[in-house]
Amino acid sequence: MANRIDAQLAFLTEACKLKSVLRGTTLCDGSRRENSGEHSWHIALYALIMAEHAHRPINIDRVIRMLLIHDLVEIDAGDNPIHGDHDPAAIEVIEQAAAARIFGLLPADQAAAFRALWDEFEAATTDDAIFAKSIDRVQPVVSNLASGGGTWPVYKVTAEQLYSRVGSKVERGAPAIWHALKARIDAWFASTPNS
Repeated sequence: MANRIDAQLAFLTEACKLKSVLRGTTLCDGSRRENSGEHSWHIALYALIMAEHAHRPINIDRVIRMLLIHDLVEIDAGDNPIHGDHDPAAIEVIEQAAAARIFGLLPADQAAAFRALWDEFEAATTDDAIFAKSIDRVQPVVSNLASGGGTWPVYKVTAEQLYSRVGSKVERGAPAIWHALKARIDAWFASTPNS
């Protein structure tokens, strides 16, 4: 039992490093960039509150578990904003290695279960994972809208980029949420000069 607890505590101590990974998105008040630990908590809360808008029936407990662990790989890979300039294939290799290392800290049964859940999120083929991916894309949009565009100007984000890189994923799992967001996005771009 002691070895199991030691492994679990080692994993939890490692997970604390996620709080030091800064993301490309600011807090809703624009005061600073959020960290990946804050993001993971916030999207778990988003999922809990917005579950009724899932396109298909979901198991919210599984969705929340996915969202709590989905970004742990950023401890090694860092945050790679959806509108940033990076090589997705190279990032995937780093994230796969990170998943093996970080989940490998856990006892074997938990390591396998968490890794399977992370893989399911990444594949986004189940209803739970599709909704989780949708919510993962919703929160940064809301933060950027709430902070007057947030980091969109920094990344030179266009409405078309949001539609193609974010909208398709949100609409797939939560079309009603995307419809509400799109109206807000359209209004922001219409009211923002040089956007």
